[in-house]
Amino acid sequence: MLIELSKSGYDVNRKRIQRLMRVMGLEAIYPKPRTTIMCPQNKKYPYLLRGMVIDQPNQVWAADITYVRAMGGFFYLVALIDWYSRYVLSWQLSNTLESSFCVHALHEALERYGQPEIFNTDQGVQFTDRDFTAVLEERQIRISMDGRGRALDNVFIERLWRSFKYEDMYLKEYRNGRHASSCISNYMTFFNERRPHQGLDYRTPAEVYAGSV
Repeated sequence: MLIELSKSGYDVNRKRIQRLMRVMGLEAIYPKPRTTIMCPQNKKYPYLLRGMVIDQPNQVWAADITYVRAMGGFFYLVALIDWYSRYVLSWQLSNTLESSFCVHALHEALERYGQPEIFNTDQGVQFTDRDFTAVLEERQIRISMDGRGRALDNVFIERLWRSFKYEDMYLKEYRNGRHASSCISNYMTFFNERRPHQGLDYRTPAEVYAGSV
């Protein structure tokens, strides 16, 4: 940026450009802070999905967390999806990585859609937290966790994040948490009800989920 502006005749230095970019909310697209943080003391569960045929809704649910950028900082977004249909069951936005927003999203999905046979996550502290796993164990839902560093074990929710970021977040400038929440709500409705998926024979997640339960 400094070189391009200097070539155009602007007398600026690097610090001034950094300050102006912060004021304008301009930044490059690049990986942001890690959301998967391990806790050695928390119990880890084996990965149960390898080689498994998943052929119906509510057989396997999955959850994951990603960052959401907004002016002045970051928020964290958790989403729960039905593995078979890719249907987003619930989501929550938080300004911290404490486990409570994940537990809230879990309760919301269970109340609205029943329960799965297996629930899959990574080994992050939010999902190994006793407040989270106890909800699953009390309902006798089998817990599955990705191998360390194996993002592809939870590939469908990783694809949700990619779609969300390139089709919404990167195209907009979320002003604050309320604005981010409104945009995310609209996108999740679009993703579920209007966006056809090649892997679903160009049907929407809502069509596949509703047509099979």
